[in-house]
Amino acid sequence: MKQLTRITFNPEVMGGKPCIRGMRVTVGTVVGLMASGRTIPEILKAYPYLEEADIYEALSYAAWRVEEIEVPLAIA
Repeated sequence: MKQLTRITFNPEVMGGKPCIRGMRVTVGTVVGLMASGRTIPEILKAYPYLEEADIYEALSYAAWRVEEIEVPLAIA
């Protein structure tokens, strides 16, 4: 997977959720809008400070997280 440069994490912004370029727009918001049938032009109209590349990177990040497996550490 290519390096994601538009997804940021800051505990002081949206509780540390993955956000778009440090703004108060979460990856979950963008993915949720897409899942509910909104088009990229509709999202960009509603959030004019976003760029098309932000939306594609949010989708890439979400797809990567879905495939990631968390394995619990064994306690000795």
